[in-house]
Amino acid sequence: MVEDLRAAKSMIQLAYAEGSSHGDALQKAEEYLANVEAYVVSEGQKKFGSEKIDRWLRRLEEESADVCRAPIEEDKFVTGVPRDQNWIRIEPTSDFSAENIEQMAKEQRLQVKKQADGKMVIYGQPDGLKAFLKKMAKSQLNLSSI
Repeated sequence: MVEDLRAAKSMIQLAYAEGSSHGDALQKAEEYLANVEAYVVSEGQKKFGSEKIDRWLRRLEEESADVCRAPIEEDKFVTGVPRDQNWIRIEPTSDFSAENIEQMAKEQRLQVKKQADGKMVIYGQPDGLKAFLKKMAKSQLNLSSI
């Protein structure tokens, strides 16, 4: 059951990150969630009885419409980054423009991926990321002393 929950979460995040082109991922997530629901309902009926579970299911059905309209939180799932590499997400600011961030990343032999929301994913080897962050911190200290 826990594996199905994790798989469903990953499929939902994949579909969200890649846009509407991943209908298969959403369908697979629904299958995983149906497995989890069947297990939970079955176990609940054993423990609490059918009447109580039926009430819970009705309440869930009523509330599901509100949940579907809720805004989606910032996605923590990043696609396109090799598994053996680390990554960070940065939002360019007036102090650190996108061009400056790209230049500092390239100096550390890191890759840069721009996202639709304007943020940037910087990825590469852990040592390069550490050096990149140290350089950004040092630049920030220099900017604040001006």
